[in-house]
Parts: sequence; C-alpha cells; structure tokens
Amino acid sequence: MTNQAPPLVGYDVFTADRALTEAVERHVAPRVRDEALAELSALGRACGSAQVQEWGAQANGNPPVLRTHDRYGHRVDEVDFHPAWHRLLGKGVSARLTQAWVRPGGHVRRAAGFLMWTQAEAGTCCPLSMTHAAVPALRADPALAGEWVPRLTSEVYDRELRPARLKAGALFGMGMTEKQGGSDVRANTTAARPLAEDGAYALTGHKWFCSAPMSDGFLVLAQAPGGLTCFLVPRVLEDGTRNVFLLQRLKDKLGNRSNASAEVEFDGTWARRVGEEGRGVRTIIEMVAATRLDCVLGSAGLMRQAVAQAVHHCAHREAFGGKLVDKPLMRNVLADLAIESEAATTLALRLAAAWDDGSEQERALLRLAVPAAKFWVTKRCPPVVVEAAECLGGNGYVEESGLPRLVRESPLNSIWEGAGNVQALDVLRALRREPQALDAYLREVGRARGADHRLDAAIKNLLTELADLEGVEARARRLVERIALVFQGALLVRYAPPAVADAFCASRLGGDGGAAFGTLPHTLDLASVVERARPVP
Repeated sequence: MTNQAPPLVGYDVFTADRALTEAVERHVAPRVRDEALAELSALGRACGSAQVQEWGAQANGNPPVLRTHDRYGHRVDEVDFHPAWHRLLGKGVSARLTQAWVRPGGHVRRAAGFLMWTQAEAGTCCPLSMTHAAVPALRADPALAGEWVPRLTSEVYDRELRPARLKAGALFGMGMTEKQGGSDVRANTTAARPLAEDGAYALTGHKWFCSAPMSDGFLVLAQAPGGLTCFLVPRVLEDGTRNVFLLQRLKDKLGNRSNASAEVEFDGTWARRVGEEGRGVRTIIEMVAATRLDCVLGSAGLMRQAVAQAVHHCAHREAFGGKLVDKPLMRNVLADLAIESEAATTLALRLAAAWDDGSEQERALLRLAVPAAKFWVTKRCPPVVVEAAECLGGNGYVEESGLPRLVRESPLNSIWEGAGNVQALDVLRALRREPQALDAYLREVGRARGADHRLDAAIKNLLTELADLEGVEARARRLVERIALVFQGALLVRYAPPAVADAFCASRLGGDGGAAFGTLPHTLDLASVVERARPVP
C-alpha cells in the first residue's frame, strides 16, 4: 500500500494546536499556567489516542435507544446508551469540563478542554455543557446552589438514577422550547401550579426539545401565576421514587447521533422554583449565555479537527509529482481554512477569559460579543468542514475517514441555543439597551488600531454602520457579521503570527479574497500559515 496518509492518531491534540496553546498561555495567570498546560496536554493525549477515537466512533455508530416501559408494563422512561458513551462522558467529567466556576482560570482551562473534547465526540459535549451552564442559574437560589453545585462540579460520573443526596456527582439538562413557540419561549404553555410546600410546584405541559434526558435534574421554563418562571425538575424525588418525566420519543437528528434529545411530557411533575416568579428568562439567561459560548467552542473544535485532518492528509499524499501540501493551489485552500479555524479559536478563548475576569467591563463585552460570536463562528463551521472533506477527495466522503461525521455535526451549533436570527436580534438588543456593551467592545478592538490599515478601515466602516440604527433589523445579520470579523481581526493582529493576521485582514476585512476558500492573495506567506496548522503527531 503506497501513497496513503497514515491515521491521525496517537498525538497530543492540545500541543499540536498552536493557536489553542498560545491562547491558554496568554489568558491563564502565571501562578496556575504550568498546571493548566500539563492538565490540558494530558487531555490532549487522551483525545488523540486510538482508544478515545474508537469510543467516539462506537458511540456515534450506536445511537441511544428509548425504553418507555419495562417488561411488565411499568413506565420507566429511560434511555439506553452504548458503553462507549458512558466511557466518554465519564472521561469528560473527570477532565473537569464542568468545573469552570470553582477554580482559578477555570473558564479558559475548561474552554480549551471543551474545544478538544468536541473533536473526540461532540455528542457527549451536550450534557457537559448543560451541567456547566446550570451553575449560574442555580445561584439565584442559595439553598439550591448549596445542594446541587458541589455535585455538578464534581469529577465523579454517576450514571445511576437516584436521589441527588446519594450521588457524588450529577448532570443537568434543560427544557425551554415548546411546539408552538420555539425560540419564542414567552409563548410557552406549560403550567406551574403552586403546592403547599414552599417553593414547590406541579408542572403540566410539554417540552419539544429536552436536552440530555437521562440527567439528574433539568432547568425548565413554565407559566406560574406570576408569569414565566424558571424551575428545577429532579429526575428522582427525595424518597427515591421517579418524578413524572414522560419521554415521548427521541429526536432522529442529522448529526449529534450519540446524544439523546427528547420530547417530554409533564403531568403533575414536581418542581422547585429557581428565582422569582415571572423572572424566568432573567434567571436562566446566564445559563443560555454559557451554552452559547459552548456553541462557539464546539464549532471551533469541529473546524480545528477538520483542518487538522485536511493538512495531515495533504502533508502525506502525493499527486502530480509532489506532496499535495506543497502545491500552490492546495496550499491556498489549506491556509484559508487554517485562518478561519485560528480566528474562531482565538475569539472563543478571549470570551472565556472575559468570564474568568468577571469585571463589569468584561461582562458588558460578553453581552454583545457572545451572541455575535455565536452567530458568526457557528455559521462558518459547515463550509470549513465541507471544504476540508474535499481536500481528502473521495476519501473524505467515506465514513471511515471521520469527515462525514464532522460534516453532519457542523450545522448543529448554529441552530441550537438560538439560531442566527435570534443571535442577531440579541446583539441589537444589547446595542439599544446597554451602551456599556458597545463601549467595552470598541475599547477592546481599539487596542489593535494602527497595527493594520485594513483593520483600521473596517473599524471606521463599522462605526459608520453603528451610528445609524434606524431600520437596522433588516440588515442585522450584516452588522453582526462585521462586529465579529472586526473582533477576530483585532485579536489576530495583536496575538497571531504576522502571516496569519495579514492573510485574515487582507481577505476578511480588505476585500482581497473570493467567496470560495482558496482565494487568498497569492503573494502572502501561505506556507507558514499551513505549517502552523499542521498537527504533527
């Protein structure tokens, strides 16, 4: 057998990703930097191992199965997963992918780990994301936080359904959308009836999408007497009996096949109020913001894996008298893909660092930048992954290559947690209601002014667009796209090698590039860009 690329296996996914390692070194405080780098390298070696890659393929190839009843006809409402799913999920929990809130530099460290774990098997990232994101919402109720947060931030994966007080670790899911409302959660019809017990309610209704239905608890929205309210629904009650949590069916999804997404019915289901009645959206909004950042990280991870596979293949494959990676046209394609991947990673880790910082200015920046990044990065993921698959030719269309799994996964993050229009409208809402958010954004991108004339021109043009918000909704996507691109350009000019920043500013901001990948200016140092993206095992 000749002229075939070897499998990309047995390597450190973290240290092979220069953009990611540099971002961690940049954003993690010196006192914990060595510890963070060592921890992430260990996870990177696991992600690149033959064992974990095999688990990912097994979990994806054996989707979960719904069991509504046992052999005697009793309602059980359980989901059976392949053993590889449990191994992956246990590894993700033990790798501290739900611990961002409770340790120094936790958000950057977790973001890097989450970005890598997406490359192993993205399906398990859903329960990890929900569990991580539930923490700030639960903190609206100190008693609930005291009961649940230690279990949600545990390093123990306990898959058994039993009362939370008996578990060393727990996972959370979420149910917000309903048939008639979708993203318009204020149209929810699930009713919450107060019970005699303080803070307890009985829920009746349905959820059209319930994430991770085998979790220990769920944050859901329902209409209480005082309006739309956030509730915690435990899967198992304190006395050990199952809560009424009727799984109607599992969604048959395009991708994300290893993960279960369910339709669930509530019929007198016991729930505990989280926060005040009528303030459900405000209570759960921090959870939504955290899961949206995970969508950015997940898309960045998928792009990175796709680019790594493409560059690896082209570095070994020969055609027309030489290595594909050395052919000028293929090099242009690979460089273009690598730039998109690095821009996504750099932006995602910068937002994670803002969460670690926690200052009012950084929190204001997140209110604008998270929906903008979620809009743009997740939309760039599908074309990047598809083009990367094409770099492998017909091999990229074959399941064994792993690229078809990435292709099917690639649209997911743009749809979940609010599709593109929802993100664009959230950016407009921040611009109109929170002037400090725009101030924080302009201050951030302003740090790069004067370093590249194309970036300076893009900032100037963006300011012109922002000065006129009359009738802005019809052009909101264009505006949000520019906000994200300018942010990425500013970060790359400050932190990336000159070859990467130059290529990004020329093609994404300066108009010197086409609509397809592989249309970068030929005068750029594309060889350096491709070599930087190469995952050397």
